[in-house]
Amino acid sequence: MKNIDNNTTENESLSLALPQSNVIPTESLLQIALRNRWIILSTVILFLFVGFVYLLKATPIYSSTTELYIEQNGPKIISGERAGGVLTESKNYLYTQAELIKSTPIVAGVADDPQITRLRTFANVDNLVGYIKRNLSVAIGRRDDIIRVSLYSPYPQDAAQIVNAVVESYIRYHRTRKRSTASQVLDILQKEKVKRDSELKEKYKEMLEFTRDNGVVSFQSGTGHFAFEMLNRLSATVAEAQLATINAKADLESAKRMSSEPAKLKQFAATLGTGGTHIPISNVETKLLSELQSSEVELENARRHCTDDHPSIQLIRTKIDHINQKLNKQAEEFAASYVEVLQLRRMAAKQRENELQESFEEQRETAHSFGAKAVEYSALQSELKRTERLCDILNDRIKELNVTEDIGVLSINVLEVARPAGSPAKPQKAKVMAIALVLSFMFSGGLTLLREWLDYRLRSTEEISAILGVPVLGVVPAMSKKQTAVARGQKVYLKPKSIVAEACRTIRTAVFFGLPKGKAKIILITSPAAGDGKTTIVSNLAIAMAQAGQKTLIIDADLRHPMQHNIFEIDRKKGLASMLAVDHTGDGEIQSGPVEGLDLLPCGPEVPNPAEMLNSDLFAQTLKNLSERYDRIIIDAPPIGPVADSQILAAICDTTLLVLRAERSTRKQSQRARDSLLSVGGHILGAVVNDVSRKHSRYGYGYYGGYSRYGHYGYYGESEKKKEDE
Repeated sequence: MKNIDNNTTENESLSLALPQSNVIPTESLLQIALRNRWIILSTVILFLFVGFVYLLKATPIYSSTTELYIEQNGPKIISGERAGGVLTESKNYLYTQAELIKSTPIVAGVADDPQITRLRTFANVDNLVGYIKRNLSVAIGRRDDIIRVSLYSPYPQDAAQIVNAVVESYIRYHRTRKRSTASQVLDILQKEKVKRDSELKEKYKEMLEFTRDNGVVSFQSGTGHFAFEMLNRLSATVAEAQLATINAKADLESAKRMSSEPAKLKQFAATLGTGGTHIPISNVETKLLSELQSSEVELENARRHCTDDHPSIQLIRTKIDHINQKLNKQAEEFAASYVEVLQLRRMAAKQRENELQESFEEQRETAHSFGAKAVEYSALQSELKRTERLCDILNDRIKELNVTEDIGVLSINVLEVARPAGSPAKPQKAKVMAIALVLSFMFSGGLTLLREWLDYRLRSTEEISAILGVPVLGVVPAMSKKQTAVARGQKVYLKPKSIVAEACRTIRTAVFFGLPKGKAKIILITSPAAGDGKTTIVSNLAIAMAQAGQKTLIIDADLRHPMQHNIFEIDRKKGLASMLAVDHTGDGEIQSGPVEGLDLLPCGPEVPNPAEMLNSDLFAQTLKNLSERYDRIIIDAPPIGPVADSQILAAICDTTLLVLRAERSTRKQSQRARDSLLSVGGHILGAVVNDVSRKHSRYGYGYYGGYSRYGHYGYYGESEKKKEDE
């Protein structure tokens, strides 16, 4: 047995070996769909049934269609860049005609026909025009110019008759508006011709007067008048001169700012190298640089043999300083000369700019007098040419025009007459059933995802490990509810070849190897809530340990709702409560179990204060004494949620097994149970999943689901499995 402090330290060290991933394993959509297959199947069947009922109850609607080809064959009046108000061809006339067919004037002509009003389609219709417009469809072909007119009606003969009546009303509408346009076209063209001829005469007169007044025929020769050409050239030259002046001024200002740093100015002069201002290095400076280099070499050689304080070293340094002074003087003379040269350059550039500017102003005055006349002459010439062109177009159209009285605006050809349909167009059975199928999948999918989202139950061993951070030690299959408590609690003893017995042995193995020997002597088994099956796990695991040669003791510490005495059919009058009341070793209270090496300590008589009794020093000492007599002590504790008994026991036990019930234990409930145990320093060795249905293999292929690989649970036999179900 361990105290709370030691338990906390041990728990922290051992918890490092447990899976710490907080990522909840996600299931694929296929797994979710398979788990909710009955919901999906029921929804699909329901929607398909509704679609089938709709098809049975829906009134069949028939459609009849006629095809029209409408062609414009009216006279082409004029074309070109400028129509001047003359009639033009419409590019959207097919869409215009489609809207016209559905318009009220056309449909009203159909509604006024007595034969149409007596049709069965309009038996209970008050507004015939509105009804026809709602059910009339006019479509233009995407790859052709064919207009298709359709109408939907419960009666196929009525649909065909109404469509044909609409087409006839449309044709009558055009016939009433049909008229000859020859006289109007000729009148328009002739009036336009007279207007344009008068305008052309005026343009010729203006051109003649302008030429007579100015005494010139054209203001252009080659690429332009010489005055404008000269002005353009001077403008470009002035711009270049201004740029040269700006550059000269910028170079001068830069040189002045660097005049105090002769070496920097010399580098600037070397990089500039434009405008003829480059000043070569004098022979004196070249000689000084050569002497400086020789002296520096001499200094390096002398340092190899003498120290810096030696007279020869001092003499060479004095010589180098003298040479540097001469070089600085040469640099200052160069800087002064260079600044003077830049000043001369700026003055020359400014003078050239002023001379070119004066020439440019004189030439601009000369060209100004020619500019106004040139612009006026160009405008007159352009207007004259445009008017001549339009007059030529009008003459050509009048010559080509050949309009007769029989030519109409549109030519309407009925390509296909509407006939009664043999099968209904609505509802479309395949489409309705397809929509019902798609809607069923969408609805069932949404319902399934909502159900999964609202379902907080732990559904797999991976999810349990990820959420609780503890390994799953084993998975115990579900046992028949028809079995008695004795049959379920002693399954390992009564049916040692059953899959439940093998599952308990798997848990036993995990406990043996999960902790070092001696570290799992006192084992607490509890669960988050009542009804998770922890009592059955206690009895079967204890039997399995006893069968493995471990001297094992079961302590029923669930003083509020004990069950171990019922499983082993023993008397509970003497037990843990009575042993603690009289403070003795418990030889009279401990009873032998059905398996050799297994003893039981029932709960004893009912007590008013179970938590205080379990939290007493006497109980701790009693547990310590018993641990010296037994190899394993398994304690059946109450659920964690309702009472604090399990937390008290977890603090003084070596390790704890948390029993979870498949398809019942929730995430929050299990996490609260784990946190409650860890808060008191309890060490959780792992979790045991109980009551796993044979259909729920997702709780572990290696545990319960894995048995199915060996043909009805391996060598245990089909007959054994059947007996277990009974």
